[in-house]
Amino acid sequence: MSGGLRSGQVAEAAGVNIQTLRYYERRGLLAEPERSAGGHRLYTQEAVTVLRVIKAAQRLGFTLEEVAELLEAGRHRHGRPVAGVQQRAAAKLAEVDGKIADLTTMRAALAAAVEAGCDDLTVCAEDPCCPIPFTGLAEENRHAGSGPVQISGAPRR
Repeated sequence: MSGGLRSGQVAEAAGVNIQTLRYYERRGLLAEPERSAGGHRLYTQEAVTVLRVIKAAQRLGFTLEEVAELLEAGRHRHGRPVAGVQQRAAAKLAEVDGKIADLTTMRAALAAAVEAGCDDLTVCAEDPCCPIPFTGLAEENRHAGSGPVQISGAPRR
């Protein structure tokens, strides 16, 4: 292979550092490049594209393991659409929507606690006017296998 890209060139073009490039090689996300006569790694332009795809998939919330599965499926598609990409994207979207809903609930409770001046959770747990949702915690923890929680009621203002 003559005229390949060196590690620094690939990393810069893809917006990653060289350690990230090597890490993805070790993980098998990026094919090991050919070597020059002097032993330097020489990459194709495709390596830049693969790195950009990896980073984009990570920004969308896919784990490196999920990215590896998507890349592997793409390598074996031979011009056909990759089965499951739409399904995986839809599942990831549902996961993100769930996290947003949870964060929205958390934000509302925290904003109400700040506005109410809640300063001591133990005192607040005994006040029915507290905006922090202590009552749902016992049920959540029971499902998580940690047993019932003794806190009930609402915190004090």
